Amino acid sequence: MNRNSYICLLFLALFSLSSFNSKAQVINLKGNWLFQMDQNDEGVTAKWYNKKLADVIHLPGSMAENLKGDEITLKTKWTGSIYDSSYYFVPRLKKFREPGNIHIPFWLTPAKHYVGVAWYQKEVNIPKNWKGQRIVLHLERAHIETRVWVNDQEVGLQNSLVAPHNYDLSKYLVPGKQRISIRIDNQIKKINVGPDSHSVTDHTQGNWNGIIGKMELEAASPVYIDDVQIYPDIKNRKARVKITVNNSTQNNFNGKIAIAAKSFNTNESDKTQEIFSPISVSKLGKNTIEVELPFGKGMLTWDEFDPALYNLEVKLVSKQIKNSKKVQFGMREFKIEGNRFLINGNPVVLRGTVHNCEFPLTGYPATTVEAWEIIFKKIKSYGLNHVRFHSWCPPEAAFIAADKVGFYLQPEGPSWPNHGPKIGLGQPVDKFLYDETTRMAKEYGNYASFTMLSAGNEPAGNQVKYLNEFVDFWKAKDNRRVYTGMSVGGSWPVVPNAEYQSRGGVRGLKWEKMPETESDFSSGIAPFKVPFVSHEIGQYCVFPNFDEIQKYTGVYRAKNFEMFREDLDDHHMGNQSKDFLIASGKLQVLCYKNEIEKMLRTPGYGGFQALGLQDFPGQGTALVGVLDAFFQEKGYVTAAEYSRFCNSTVPLAKIPKFAYTNAETFKAEIVLFHSGKTPLKNAIISWTIQNEKGNILSSGSFDPKTFENGNGQFVGNLSFPLVDIKEASKLKLEVKVNDTAFVNDWNFWVYPDQKVEVSPAIYYTTTLDEKAKEVLNNGGKVFLNASGKVVKGKEVEMHFLPVFWNTSWFKMRPPHVTGMLIQDKSPAFSNFPTSFHSDLQWWEIQNRSQVMNLEDFPVDFRPLIQPIDTWFMNRRLALVFEAQVGKGKIIVSSANLSPDLENKPAAKQLFLSLQEYMNSDQFSPKNSLTLDVIQDLFLSPSKEIFNTYTKDSPDELKPNSNQNKVK
Repeated sequence: MNRNSYICLLFLALFSLSSFNSKAQVINLKGNWLFQMDQNDEGVTAKWYNKKLADVIHLPGSMAENLKGDEITLKTKWTGSIYDSSYYFVPRLKKFREPGNIHIPFWLTPAKHYVGVAWYQKEVNIPKNWKGQRIVLHLERAHIETRVWVNDQEVGLQNSLVAPHNYDLSKYLVPGKQRISIRIDNQIKKINVGPDSHSVTDHTQGNWNGIIGKMELEAASPVYIDDVQIYPDIKNRKARVKITVNNSTQNNFNGKIAIAAKSFNTNESDKTQEIFSPISVSKLGKNTIEVELPFGKGMLTWDEFDPALYNLEVKLVSKQIKNSKKVQFGMREFKIEGNRFLINGNPVVLRGTVHNCEFPLTGYPATTVEAWEIIFKKIKSYGLNHVRFHSWCPPEAAFIAADKVGFYLQPEGPSWPNHGPKIGLGQPVDKFLYDETTRMAKEYGNYASFTMLSAGNEPAGNQVKYLNEFVDFWKAKDNRRVYTGMSVGGSWPVVPNAEYQSRGGVRGLKWEKMPETESDFSSGIAPFKVPFVSHEIGQYCVFPNFDEIQKYTGVYRAKNFEMFREDLDDHHMGNQSKDFLIASGKLQVLCYKNEIEKMLRTPGYGGFQALGLQDFPGQGTALVGVLDAFFQEKGYVTAAEYSRFCNSTVPLAKIPKFAYTNAETFKAEIVLFHSGKTPLKNAIISWTIQNEKGNILSSGSFDPKTFENGNGQFVGNLSFPLVDIKEASKLKLEVKVNDTAFVNDWNFWVYPDQKVEVSPAIYYTTTLDEKAKEVLNNGGKVFLNASGKVVKGKEVEMHFLPVFWNTSWFKMRPPHVTGMLIQDKSPAFSNFPTSFHSDLQWWEIQNRSQVMNLEDFPVDFRPLIQPIDTWFMNRRLALVFEAQVGKGKIIVSSANLSPDLENKPAAKQLFLSLQEYMNSDQFSPKNSLTLDVIQDLFLSPSKEIFNTYTKDSPDELKPNSNQNKVK
């Protein structure tokens, strides 16, 4: 035997022994790594991979988390559009622009910021028995571009925002100590997904540099199972399993594949027989085979109600090789029939929220199943069954957790191709989105929860052609989920080939007219023959919760909240912040309730994606959630309360209005939304009407009926004459599905039908005229209806609906007010039932009324009715206030309150209640004012008027593009 033959046989023997082990060997790479920033991008030229780096960092983690990077200044080059430059110029915010006191209002502030190149390095001891094995470096969720060296040899470059960066190091590593160097670049370069994409932007997770998930070296068989994709066939009780085997050796491979599946997370258990198939793979080649896996009568299916899961074990076996792979999947079919989604043939309506990558402690997404289970269980407790990931794709742990909890997910290509990049024009983002979604399908395609896919968010460019082709590509490639173009607002062009529409335009509350719950969205969705999922519903703002500031103990600080809090204090309302939060929160919940119910009563409505159940920390600080950015409650609504109107089954009432006189009859049509596992059989729907004391004034029930899945299904009508209601009253209609937990309710108000006359003891006037002054000087009482006369505060536009998204992002586009704080315990409201917040009886009083700016009033002055201003301005406002003036007393209202109002029973009743209060001994205003300060409300404009300083959007004055203008 010659020397070469001997070496060859020895190698084969070693190869056989090492690769015979089916279980991979792993070196965990978490821990301390050498580290160095490369601000000048000189590391490649200077061969930093050959030198010992100067610093140390802990991985998994980000640079900011390790306090590596640059300090935050006004000239920090953020990744994200700034829509409102006024922060850089407003005089009162100057102190927040001073070095050492920088408070950025647009998003959360990281401990450090760095965009550029950084190097990470670790020395690893490779075991001798790894010789001949395939060795893979696995980097989960590296951000963004990685280049890898082993000693002085470059291995390659990868760039993915959605999938692990895996490098085959087999031919670079030998037993003994080896140096691995990783160069990470988080700059937005040739491949530009858009600076506001939630995969990269400072508006949400931030453009961090690092590696945050699993980091390991894995040694396993050089002939290996590269990919397994499972295609369930529910109807025929089988799955088609597509298996790709790679052969990295110089020898042809002949062996067999064995597959079997077993359930693991249910009380009932099921398993399949083991199925075998031969397979051959040529040297340095690969082969893909398909194997049919039959299931028996005990097959378990996956859905939101019963998320049964299986593990598929795939074994690759030959005389020399053993390799295996375990894959989690669910037997489910998510399809479309007409304008309905079907899960396993059962119609389902999507009740979703948008996840924007809010992780305020770390600044990057969680990579553990436990963390994602907490999030999904919290979301599910609010009656939701769906999550859209806005312009990003979560790590694998999210899919695993969603499978277990039972959620329908819509991840997206990691792009918002607008504000710079555009699709369909041949830019690199075009190919990148195909590459990224292909990686998503390979890495996460077997997870049952991955039911929908969008290419991204709100594009610009030649979008219809590009997205039609994108949808057609995926429909032909993979039938396990359904596809839309991109998630868009109502003004975007329709993509005809999309299997479902995720778009705006058919959403919102049309409360310029009187609030009601009779209308629906039928006419809006009529042009669409596919399921319509409403894009980003809600966006109703709530005042900041300053108690939340103390939660920011990680990489981020809520400098935006700190600035808003200090500014509120500067406007002499710091002690009202909690009241503002709760009052505005109650209105926010009311709005979400009414918009969601409107969708649930619309026949054929496919679903919604709320923005959001939780707050959005960027884009000017969009406090649109009933949960904060930590997915925790804020104190004004619980999951149990929210899920009364948002659930798999929701009783609904069609009510024409909410303010009545006792000369009328309250009427309601009861309908039902049901999206359950099975029909509601022989369901009895019952109702009660009760007063605030809990006394039942009327009740009834409807005949038993079976309800299939569907929206707005007719139940019956009810009628309740109001003639016996003698006093102003708040009543509640409650409707429930008997013997279930499903119940819902609506408040309405009843007022005596009576003529209201001005008391002779009160001077009623619409101007602060000479007679009013005379009455006050003589110790009399004046009611000033100043509706339409306000100058100081005229620029503040109040609707009944609260601020949309936030006034910074939309440059003070109205409305500017987010509800009202009402001194409900005051005897002024003795004959006007109200809580401390806006409710539906206030609509005819509040909507489009002027507000008064109390900037010159005493600092402790508090009005009876106080509109809550946008937190970017924090103006002290009033709708109704009382005061002592000289020897007299006055009530001033900028809402139209008078004795002769027609068809406004609530406004008329409020006037009556205020007048009776003025005629009582309890009318004793706390504060004294001069006539001049009141008169000035109708003469002088506000001292501070919002100035955008620029008309462009996004701003041309943002520091990234024109730092010379920042003074």
